[in-house]
Order: sequence, then structure tokens, then C-alpha cells
Amino acid sequence: MREKLLQKFNELYGKGNDDRVYFAPGRVNLIGEHTDYNGGHVFPCALTIGTYAVARKRDDDKFRFFSMNFEELGVIESSLDDLKPYKEADWTNYPKGVIWAFAEKGMKIDKGLDILLYGNIPNGSGLSSSASVEVLTGYILRDLFGFEVTNQDLALIGQFSENKFNGVNCGIMDQFAIAMGKKDNAIFLDTATLKFEYAPIKLDNAKIVISCSNKKRGLGDSKYNERRSECEQALAEIQQFVGIETLGDLSEEQFEMYKSSIKDEDRQKRAKHAVYENQRTIKAVEALKNNDVEEFGKLMIASHDSLRDDYEVTGIELDTLVEEALKIDGVIGSRMTGAGFGGCTVSIVKDDAVDEFIEKVGKAYEAKIGYAADFYVVEVGDGPCRLQ
Repeated sequence: MREKLLQKFNELYGKGNDDRVYFAPGRVNLIGEHTDYNGGHVFPCALTIGTYAVARKRDDDKFRFFSMNFEELGVIESSLDDLKPYKEADWTNYPKGVIWAFAEKGMKIDKGLDILLYGNIPNGSGLSSSASVEVLTGYILRDLFGFEVTNQDLALIGQFSENKFNGVNCGIMDQFAIAMGKKDNAIFLDTATLKFEYAPIKLDNAKIVISCSNKKRGLGDSKYNERRSECEQALAEIQQFVGIETLGDLSEEQFEMYKSSIKDEDRQKRAKHAVYENQRTIKAVEALKNNDVEEFGKLMIASHDSLRDDYEVTGIELDTLVEEALKIDGVIGSRMTGAGFGGCTVSIVKDDAVDEFIEKVGKAYEAKIGYAADFYVVEVGDGPCRLQ
């Protein structure tokens, strides 16, 4: 992979003395969906698939970007005095946003870059290709310009750039999971305080299988911001009766006590999901610590039901993938993962059922939806790194 990337980089930009190769993972969230901007807990892990980059400094203020995933777009150029989001800048708005965010945080970049990217995360799949690019860009800037920032800082800068530059009100989970990834561990993160712990993923005789619906979605133009706003309104209504900072501060019992203060039925359902999903995530991590993978699976299924019925972010594609998964003996749990409205499901599948899962779920999905899903048997990987 490294040789292939360097060869393409040199073809595009010519040979140089200090071409550096980097990698940042994608992520999957095992449970705890749409809780990260509601002050709740999440439980994501980094993957061994992700985004690769080759980068080197230039002598002027120009940035040149090229993606091997979008070769038809060619090299897209920008410069230090033109770091603004443009529709025609396409995917480069993500790395540009991070360069802009570094400057906003007082870390001035005085030279341009040549950058080549290649991702083996399916685009628009909900495995965080955009956050992977953001963390990767931050890692490159730290390495090439010598900025003193931690990996946790890189996560926060990535989120800041996506919120303020690209206009997507995402929470911290995606960037945090990618920046802080640890092999064979998921991250139990309290998004309200950023307190976290690593929890070993011990799936004896089972695998994590990602099913990609191939229904494309873009966070910025989906109902993501609408859901966030509904939760904020619900929180404001509850706060008139009880002193809480976030919906994640409530137990299920407290929510039931105060839910009548939320005047709209839809908002009430959204808030219920945020509260109950947070509690499910806490219980799921406890189950994993007790080696109770079956209980973890049941909580995953309950999570999907809530995302379908209360949060209403699943849709026929994701629901079909989960329904068909649960018909297979050997599936311990299955749920949508990511923002929803397309993207992926994550399932825990016993080793001897993986082939049957891919074949039968794939066949049923294509028959019902009209196009194929893709399947990835994934491993839990480390955070970003420099490869050369």
C-alpha cells in the first residue's frame, strides 16, 4: 500500500526529499448512538480500515489535494489566504477545515502542502470517513509543523472544524474514537466530561461484521441537525423543572417523572431515546466486563429498536439489514451504527455463522431493496500513526 501511494504521489507532484506516509482509522460505534451531543456515553472502537495519506511541505502558501477515491476530480487547489468552504472544493473542505481550525486555535501554518489521500472506508457509510480525514490532517500538521498537541486535542480540533467550518453539528465521538483508538479495545467515553476508559473487546469465537447498506447519505443535508435541535428543545423544557446540564444526566426513572414537561410528542420520543440509550450503553459495557456477550447483544437489539421507533433515523435499508441478521442462528446482536438515514449496521456474529450471515442477509437485502449491500468482517485497531 505504501509503495503504491508513494508512486502515485510522485507521479502527481514530482519527487521530493521528505515524503511522509500516514494512516488514521475509521470507527464503528458498538452502542450509544445519538448520545454524544446529549451528554451521554458512547462505546466506539477504531478499525483497521481507514484513510492513508502521503504529504509533504511546499515552499509557498499553496495546498494541492488529490484523492485516489475521487480521481475524476483531479488535483484540487487552495491556499493559505483562501481557507473557506466551497461546494466545488468537495471533499477537500474537510482537510481545509482542520488547517483553518489550527489557525483559529493559534497555531499558524506558514507553508502549503501537497497531499494525496486514499481511503478504504466506504464513503457515506457511517464509518466516519470524514472524521478519519480530519484526525489524519491534524496528525499530519502536528508532525510536519511540530505543533504541541495531544491526540485528544486533535479530536477536539477535528470536531471544531466540522462544526464551524463545514456546518455539521456533530458530537465528539467520531473524532475521539479515531484519535484515541487502541487495538482490541473499545472506548467507553462520557461525552459530557471526556472521561474515558478502554474496555477490552473479548469476542470468543465471534466477529464484528459491518453491513454497508450502500444508501449514501450526507450528514449536513440529513435530518441530523434537526434531531439535535429537537433534543436541545426537550432539554430546555425539562430544565424548567429539574437542574440538569444534559439529557445524559437523567436516569430512566427520572425521565419518566419529568417527561410530561416536554410539550411535543416527537420531542418526547427523541429525549426518551437519548436517556434510555445512555443507560443501555452503561449496562452494555458492564455486560462486556462480565464476559456476558449475550446480554451485550440484547442491548444492541434494543438500541436499534429505539433508533427506529423513538429517534426515527433508521429507514428501510438499515431495518432490513437488522431484521434479516436476526433471522440467522449465531447472530448475538445487530443494530444500525452511525448517524442513520443509510450507512451501516454492526453485528456480532459467531465464527461458524459468518459465511451464512453474509450470504443470506445479502440475498434478502438485494431482493427487497433492489441493490446489493457490502459486508466487512473487521478488527479493532489503533489510532493514527506515521507509516514512513
